[in-house]
Amino acid sequence: MAAQLTKMGVITQSVMVQAAIDVRRMSPAQKVALADEIFLQQPNLLASILVLQRMGVGMVELEVPVHILLVTFQAMKLSGRAWPIVTEDVQEGCMQRLTARARFNEGLPADLANKVVKQFCDEHPERYLLAFVYGYLGDHDLLAVRTDAEKYLMLGALNLVECVAFVGAATAPR
Repeated sequence: MAAQLTKMGVITQSVMVQAAIDVRRMSPAQKVALADEIFLQQPNLLASILVLQRMGVGMVELEVPVHILLVTFQAMKLSGRAWPIVTEDVQEGCMQRLTARARFNEGLPADLANKVVKQFCDEHPERYLLAFVYGYLGDHDLLAVRTDAEKYLMLGALNLVECVAFVGAATAPR
């Protein structure tokens, strides 16, 4: 329990809930304006989602990671912190760690893999954001990863969480 308290992220549960409510209530024009803000403040996060089209993610499926990005960015804004720009190097490093973790879990017996995943989620610095992303992917039946497109979509969404956690650690008070 003490380890969990020392790894608190920037995005609190209340901020995450408010961000999800805010985006759900936005008109299409307001969502476009928020996407424009993302382009100006976190262009690499936007690019990492839009590139999913080139990996076979269709326009309808792309709505899921776009929504996740909008909610994530709204949560970042509501946190009251100044966020460093997520660079391509940060994205690449986070993706390498994410895929290494996934490969490690693949070789484990199911019960042990479940424990490792639970521990990862419980101790994740941005666990409320992570829970939102897993929940939203699950709500849209995208956790089963039946196709390469779904795999890339899931990796893109989860890497978004990892990048926010990584740069969030830089904004956390010491």
